[in-house]
Amino acid sequence: MQSENLTLTDTHNNMKKSALQKARANYQPKLPIALQGPVKVVEGRPTESVADQEAIRNLFPNTYGLPEIRFEKNSAPAPGKPINVGVILSGGQAPGGHNVISGLFDGIKKIHRDSRLFGFLMGPGGLVEHKYIELTAPIIDEYRNTGGFDIIGSGRTKLEKKEQFDKGLEILNELGIKALVIIGGDDSNTNAAILAEYYKEKNTGIQVIGCPKTIDGDLKNDVIETSFGFDTATKVYSEVIGNIQRDCNSAKKYWHFIKLMGRSASHIALECALQTQPNICLVSEEIEERNMSLNDIIDYIAGIVTSRAADGNNFGTVLIPEGLIEFIPEIKRLIAELNELLGANKDKVAGMNEEQLTEFILANLAPENVATLKNLPEGVARQLMLDRDPHGNVQVSLIETEKLISGMVAEKLAASEEFKAAGGKFSPLHHFFGYEGRCADPSNFDADYCYSLGFNAAALINAGVTGYMSSIRNLVKPAVQWIPGGIPITMMMNIERRNAEDKPVIQKALVRLDGKPFQKFASQRDTWAHNTCYIYPGPIQYFGPAEVCDQPSMTLKYEHENK
Repeated sequence: MQSENLTLTDTHNNMKKSALQKARANYQPKLPIALQGPVKVVEGRPTESVADQEAIRNLFPNTYGLPEIRFEKNSAPAPGKPINVGVILSGGQAPGGHNVISGLFDGIKKIHRDSRLFGFLMGPGGLVEHKYIELTAPIIDEYRNTGGFDIIGSGRTKLEKKEQFDKGLEILNELGIKALVIIGGDDSNTNAAILAEYYKEKNTGIQVIGCPKTIDGDLKNDVIETSFGFDTATKVYSEVIGNIQRDCNSAKKYWHFIKLMGRSASHIALECALQTQPNICLVSEEIEERNMSLNDIIDYIAGIVTSRAADGNNFGTVLIPEGLIEFIPEIKRLIAELNELLGANKDKVAGMNEEQLTEFILANLAPENVATLKNLPEGVARQLMLDRDPHGNVQVSLIETEKLISGMVAEKLAASEEFKAAGGKFSPLHHFFGYEGRCADPSNFDADYCYSLGFNAAALINAGVTGYMSSIRNLVKPAVQWIPGGIPITMMMNIERRNAEDKPVIQKALVRLDGKPFQKFASQRDTWAHNTCYIYPGPIQYFGPAEVCDQPSMTLKYEHENK
């Protein structure tokens, strides 16, 4: 099987490299001082899950209540033994994944030069289907500091069934693998926790370690300060938003509606707003908190468009989070009932055609939700009912929220005497920035952070623990001052309703309206709305002074202000 899978790396080796690629290959990521030599393990107190403690404890009896771990510099090196490690890239891509693998490779080689690293191809499915490749030094060196996940590919297979665990165990035992590192987001790391529990219960001797990945920024808490990829992706988006704003302020005749990736939380939109100062940025969590209807949102935007028109400014920028539609209260209630209805009737609806399914849904929804559904444009209503991802979620990235909102704003303005009296003109343009940021070459921050996460994962493996997530803290300080360690994954979990069933999952971190990043934005947005205060961040800088090249996100800076 192994020899059939070499094409993933062959294509990269045969490609010509740009000047930047050649220069980036020589970049040496910075490591925390504590990881630069022998380490000692310092254990904290036993932990509990963020919610639903009894339920999570019962589901994870072998991996619940573990202590936090911190690594400190040790003066006495301990003899290391060779270890075989497997690695999986899971879910959507995020800048820096290759550096996590590079750091993991270097970390296990530091433990013992005969250690080996195996990459399972195209995500968790590669583990189940026994598709893998050994990652050797020449392969690793081709991918250091590069974007993308193409070294082994990624996938969205969920590891949640006993048959999958047992099938994976076969290849792990065959290859002599004693530890598996899963690089993924909240769902992927939830799967890592379930796998760790199963392998611990069966006394297999196989450790499972997670790494926090997602550009959405919603895999974070007090001990995981940020997920990797968020920094790079938001800098890429902010560059392009800045370019659009420069054009917008030059032509002075278009309103740009820009949808930004971020399936649930609005962290990306908020970070980009802090970096670029647009005229309008919607924050889903605030809209839900204030119980704003879709019409309320339209009135808010139309009011700002009218105010700017009165000053002769018939142009502007609007940032819209990808998951906005799920936070609008009346639509959220509709989606919740749809999820429950379809989840509880999986077998019944499986064979229905579109017309039959629509009739079934309309006949079984609450009257107020039927009214909401019928008030939406036909295309949006159809997507809410019919288009679901493998987890049963609405595919919000397919819903053109930016066009829905701009179209409704146009209708509102066309009927507005105030807008006409102001001599207003409204010409909307639309953008969706998502995939553009997922595979960019990592910023220096992400290159350093990801390499440290991988190297730190090797230290966790050497410490003999399982069911932990690699954690690097103190991230607003220079990299040498970062604090490495490990956090029990069960500590981040709660019970949520998924597909009409209660499931243990890592709790998503939404934008906190009492948090400093949002408060900073809220204190300035009225000024940005009525004036033209655009900032143009420009492209990511990889070479130059630290204040230009190594800065963390503004979200991180504000969250750690005065700490």
